[in-house]
Amino acid sequence: MAPRTMMSSEVYLLPLKDDGSPDIAGEFIYLSPKNNDPIIIRFAIEGTSSVCYHGSLWVNIPEEGQEFRRDKFREFKLVPDFNRTIEISIPIYESGAFAFYTTYAELPNLTCEMSPKSVPVSETKKTPHYYIDVAPRLSLEGRPLPLPALSIFSVISKFMGKYPQDWEKHLRGISDRGYNMIHFTPLQVRGKSNSPYSLYDQLGWDPDCFPNGEPDVQELVGSLEKSHSLLSLTDIVLNHTAHNTKWLEEHPDAGYNLTTAPWLESAYLLDTKLLELGFKLEELGLPVELKTEADLLKIMEAIKSEVLAKIRLWEYYALDVERDAEDSVESWAAGDAVFPDGSLGPDGVTGLKALPVKEKVKYVLKYGLLGDDRLGERFRRRIDPKVGAAILTAVFGKFEGDHNERPDKAAVRLKMVELLDAVNLPFYKEYDTETAEILEQLYNRIKYVRLDEHGPKQGPIDRKNPLIESYFTRLPANETTAKHEKEDLVLVNNGWVWGGNALVDSAGSGSRVYLRREVIIWGDCVKLRYGNGPKDSPFLWEHMTKYSRMLAKYFAGFRIDNCHSTPIHVAEHILDEARRVRPNLYVVAELFTGSEEADYVFVKKLGLSSLIREAMQAWSTGELSRLVHRHGGRPIGSFEVDEVSKADIRNPVSEKGDLTDVWGTQREIIRRITRVPIHALFMDCTHDNEVPAQKRDARDTLPNAALVNMCASATGSVMGYDEVYPQLVDLVNETRLYTSESSSKPVVIGAGKHGIGGIKKLLNQVHTLMGKDGYDETHIHHEDEYVTVHRVHPDSRKGYFLIAHTAFPGYGNGNGALSPVYLTGTKVRHLGSWMLEADASEEAKKEVLSDKKYLRGLPSRVIDLAGVKIAVKGQDTIITVRDKFPPGSIALFETWIPAAEHAAGLDSFVTSGAKTAFAAMDLVDLNFLMYKCEAEERDFSSGRDGVYEIPGHGKLVYAGLQGWWSVVKDIIRENNLAHPLCQNLRDGQWALDYIVGRLERASKTPEYKRLSKPTAWLRDRFDAARKIPSFLLPRYFGLILRTAYMAGWERGMELMSNNVTRGQWFLQSLSMVSVQQTGLVKSASLYPDRAVPSLAAGLPHFAVEWARCWGRDVFIALRGLYLGTGQFEGAKEHILAFASVLKHGMIPNLLGSGKTPRYNARDSVWFFLQCIQDYTQIVPNGLDLLQEKVKRRFLPNDDTWFHDDDPRAYSKESTIEEVIQEALERHAGGMSFREANAGVGLDMQMSDPGFNIEIKVDWENGLLFGGNQNNCGTWMDKMGESEKAGSKGVPGTPRDGAAVEINGLLYSTLRWLESLSSQEQFSHSSVKKDDGSPISFKEWADLIKSNFERCYYVPVSASEDSKYVVNPKVVNRRGIYKDLFKSGKEYEDYQLRPNFCIAMTVAPDLFTPEHALSALCTADSVLRGPTGMATLDPADLNYRPYYRNSEDSDDFASSKGRNYHQGPEWLWPTGFFLRALLKFDLLRRNGKEDEKSGRTEALLQVTRRLKGCKEMIRESPWAGLTELTQKNGEFCGDSCPTQAWSAGCLIDLYMDAAAEQAKVENGASNGSY
Repeated sequence: MAPRTMMSSEVYLLPLKDDGSPDIAGEFIYLSPKNNDPIIIRFAIEGTSSVCYHGSLWVNIPEEGQEFRRDKFREFKLVPDFNRTIEISIPIYESGAFAFYTTYAELPNLTCEMSPKSVPVSETKKTPHYYIDVAPRLSLEGRPLPLPALSIFSVISKFMGKYPQDWEKHLRGISDRGYNMIHFTPLQVRGKSNSPYSLYDQLGWDPDCFPNGEPDVQELVGSLEKSHSLLSLTDIVLNHTAHNTKWLEEHPDAGYNLTTAPWLESAYLLDTKLLELGFKLEELGLPVELKTEADLLKIMEAIKSEVLAKIRLWEYYALDVERDAEDSVESWAAGDAVFPDGSLGPDGVTGLKALPVKEKVKYVLKYGLLGDDRLGERFRRRIDPKVGAAILTAVFGKFEGDHNERPDKAAVRLKMVELLDAVNLPFYKEYDTETAEILEQLYNRIKYVRLDEHGPKQGPIDRKNPLIESYFTRLPANETTAKHEKEDLVLVNNGWVWGGNALVDSAGSGSRVYLRREVIIWGDCVKLRYGNGPKDSPFLWEHMTKYSRMLAKYFAGFRIDNCHSTPIHVAEHILDEARRVRPNLYVVAELFTGSEEADYVFVKKLGLSSLIREAMQAWSTGELSRLVHRHGGRPIGSFEVDEVSKADIRNPVSEKGDLTDVWGTQREIIRRITRVPIHALFMDCTHDNEVPAQKRDARDTLPNAALVNMCASATGSVMGYDEVYPQLVDLVNETRLYTSESSSKPVVIGAGKHGIGGIKKLLNQVHTLMGKDGYDETHIHHEDEYVTVHRVHPDSRKGYFLIAHTAFPGYGNGNGALSPVYLTGTKVRHLGSWMLEADASEEAKKEVLSDKKYLRGLPSRVIDLAGVKIAVKGQDTIITVRDKFPPGSIALFETWIPAAEHAAGLDSFVTSGAKTAFAAMDLVDLNFLMYKCEAEERDFSSGRDGVYEIPGHGKLVYAGLQGWWSVVKDIIRENNLAHPLCQNLRDGQWALDYIVGRLERASKTPEYKRLSKPTAWLRDRFDAARKIPSFLLPRYFGLILRTAYMAGWERGMELMSNNVTRGQWFLQSLSMVSVQQTGLVKSASLYPDRAVPSLAAGLPHFAVEWARCWGRDVFIALRGLYLGTGQFEGAKEHILAFASVLKHGMIPNLLGSGKTPRYNARDSVWFFLQCIQDYTQIVPNGLDLLQEKVKRRFLPNDDTWFHDDDPRAYSKESTIEEVIQEALERHAGGMSFREANAGVGLDMQMSDPGFNIEIKVDWENGLLFGGNQNNCGTWMDKMGESEKAGSKGVPGTPRDGAAVEINGLLYSTLRWLESLSSQEQFSHSSVKKDDGSPISFKEWADLIKSNFERCYYVPVSASEDSKYVVNPKVVNRRGIYKDLFKSGKEYEDYQLRPNFCIAMTVAPDLFTPEHALSALCTADSVLRGPTGMATLDPADLNYRPYYRNSEDSDDFASSKGRNYHQGPEWLWPTGFFLRALLKFDLLRRNGKEDEKSGRTEALLQVTRRLKGCKEMIRESPWAGLTELTQKNGEFCGDSCPTQAWSAGCLIDLYMDAAAEQAKVENGASNGSY
């Protein structure tokens, strides 16, 4: 047989939230493929998410070989699953922007109807679209070229000369400098202005550059990669076309004209009249050439009088009052009045008449205004005459002719005019505001153009330089345009709006920027109008689609010009078409949205590969440092969190919904998608911004370029930058051609003349190398005039280090001030130090600029410097800047860390072998490895050791790995290297010593000998990490800790049942609480004479000694924590241990290791018996437990107390069956006793009568009664403690009488024993009553059932009270079940508490289903909080929802926490409530036509209510669920932060749900867990 093949695949895990949105910060999903294999995106959706209800996932990711269509989505059904996470794996074969969304039916609100209505599937909701951006896979010369390896060079194509003779030398020079991609400005035929971005013909090639047209372009692109190792990128211009574009005459509808955009009429009129004013200034006696602001003010006055006043601009805002008044009166006279729906108040027409004028105006504006959607023709706004008539009808009544006593039409018309004049007031105010804005914009623009020092100072106002830059192109009159209307021939120009909203069409109906003169206009460019789709402008869409496909045919990438003003739906279409031609299209853009949020919209929807950022935007060294930091990469020593390896796994559901059967072993690398910044194309300077010689100091050309090249992003430059051009090249008016030293001879690395080409070559080579190899960790330091950058490889730890002395104005020629640089554990090789000298004198600039033929740089040279001093101190290197290191200098070093020369191997070593090392541990070992709170740790170490304390942070919650992981997981997720733990690790290795030390000490003890291998594994990994420099220690600590923690977690899962191992994360997290709460504690064993693991009630409050092990808590939690996780031996041990201490027919509340058990809990034994029942039904051969024997701590059926060293102790033994029978006999016969050792030594809070215990059955109804008003024998056991408040010895909740949950548990036990007895599996069939007469289990159970509803139910209607034992005078809420029956205070019977849910869960047949469901719905709305159940009805006078145990006030109800169970929200009852809800919700759906769908809905109703608990356990450093919260889930500081029963009772729910789901899946009448 051939050997099995190991195959690897990279999977990107994409978890979705409950609402279907991606669980990724910022919802930006950017994936960069590591190779040419398909990317696999794995959607992970909890099977109980809201979107799974009749839900589907829709993706437009095409199948292999299929063409991408943005609007073509594939459906993946989301089948709800209570116990699993749905995983859908979909391969992505190409780059681009892919979308997904979900559809689902909204889960109906819970109702108490026995026949709930199903929601039609048609009523589905749809989430927004979310995007997955996949970066293009670029390659050069057959090898991958990652985006961070790109070095891009921009050229303004028209300055290159003719192809090929002029171009080849430049292409050689560009390539020789180490650039690997060239960016061409548009290569198409230019318009009249000669701007490269004002295109005359998008489908034609510039004849000045390419005499032979397309063949030249084809030859150029072919030679770029083959001859020059260059990829190519070009601009695509989508927003506008040249104003003299010929096809506009044929297709003026491709622009915004007065036909396609009638709202521009007023803007056009204003523009025209402003132009006309400028041409007749001299005629009006106004200055033609502005010399001062006074001249400008004269012009402004003329604009007001000659333009704004004469064009009557207000008519575009206001109503025509006369017209609208006349129309309204005519409508009124005709009886055609309409009062719109909802427009009249409770007083009807009379109320409208009585309104003051101000309110009538509001009425008209709200209900009667028409034409307010946009600007348009004059008086577009108007009043609906029918609504106007309605107003008149309200005021004057119906029209009855002009000849009666009522007002005639003329009088009514006058009143209507008065009203409409008032309506017009806000419109005139709007006009005033906008004209003020128009005047301000005109003033500022004319002032800038004519007067400002930094403006163009255009000179006289004439036809060449008119008063304003016209916002409109007026097409010429000719044979072609003659067929159009005159309104068609006026086209709005494109431009830029300062601070404008990039997502709003500036020329659309919702914008007025053209009217308000807010546009910085490009007079040579007509703005293109695409509309909502191809139907709105067929020619334009077809034409521009051809354009994009033509460009994609030849170029590897696009730069989208003016992207922020390009309608997104247009850009989507254009890029989709281009990617059909070239799937791995590199797309960059420069966005000026003014908002990072808006940037993300463009990036996500368009799949932009990079956003252009520019170093020259920095105004200081500090700002430049910030930009470098932003694009430099992640910090050195960053945590590795995005990858988790899984070997030998089975493929999850594929996109076809099946399991792929692959011959071989599949190894997956699972990458966790994390938020990443938008990838940058970081330019040292762009082609349309000023160069260093203008904005800073010419010498800064070198350090600025070097800093950019050290960044972990694509980088770029522009022709002229390396050559030290003196100023920005005017891309419109410039006519000279490029020249460069690098184009004339081979480029040699190092010093040289005429620019920085020689150094740029080295910098580009280093940048490309780092980008290709994945050097993505960087440290940037700013100090005064210096910026240092250290960029390293995360595995090999090799790197490059740069010192850059920037040259901003005023820096002089000194070496500045840079402190010695200490590179810890690092060796360096000095690659060189250089400085740039440039003659930036006015004479030099003048001489350079006087060249009429060529664009030249300033006289400059790069000089070698000694530059730096390197000292070695042990493993460290110290670099000092020498005296001569002036602004404009750099020093570059290669670095490596000897201790990390095999770092890739170190990473592999510290993350491997853990599974094997941890394989022998049992769950008790895991408890020590993973957990142990402070008290437990000190118990183990006899007080010597506690948990670790992190300086500046505080103590960990556990000594074990969970304590560390709770801190480290957040540090890793946030990459927070500044956290105090990271500093603690850098300062010393104490954390490593602590972790290994405690395990070494434990592994030498007999009980923890299996920890020796995990200890050795951790010791070896930490020892390996100790050798690396301390600044890397946090990273390796994180790797080791995560590996160990996950290995421990996975070992825990291996030791649990399949339902947990395969279950959702929440179930697994709940299940690990069993490990957390179960351990060896010297002071709290289950037995007095031997140490065995015991279950804590909660941590840290109930961790050791007498406080650890509570009978009630153990058996409420045991079913979930032990039976639900497959820990059957642990369950059995606790059952046997408590059975051994049975006394008075009760188990102790406080076990005290069997030495000092206390018997004051009336309910504990019933939870104990329920667990025995559950054990026998869940565990294989579980009934064998009944014959297990236990030695008795006290004598059977004897109430005598004696110490554990008394000879009678453990002298007798009983079977579990006998223990059960004894418990039932004692309760059936009744008992009355006083607690042993009663007094302050036993309970310092209890009053004396409280120590008296009495329990009996009322054989009239079979119910079990007990307790008194001085004790509290159920789980609501808070005793008053405050002498100040007078509550000491007064229970908060005595709950005497017949507690509802006790009788439910009793009934459950009786029915179980009845069944066993009938099958001869239990030796007894009856018990004796207090009169000595026998009663069978069946008879007793029947008696309870026949009386339960009568005694406990409070009917909804008082008319039914006679059927039940109800005192209407005491009833507080109806439709509920009483908490108690015949208690010492009658009103306490009728209090709504969650205890009835326990009885419903274990004994559902006691309840009438209709009543039960109604009571549950009430509890859901009244008691249920975000995580817990309120312990008392908020409508109760005793409701006190804030528990503060430390507060000693004079408040009797709450002082010293007496209100523990009087409103605070406890978590463990949530489990019983949801179990009961599930039972009765499913019950009502049995036999229904849509039973399967209904059962699914019932399961989802339950899981919807788990959201708060899921959030809590995910966020809790204790990795558990708290004991209780305050009102509405608020944090309670006195609550135990992780409680056994809080988790256990929710596992119970999962057990029930698994059984029910099995019924749904199998279609069977019953299922097993």
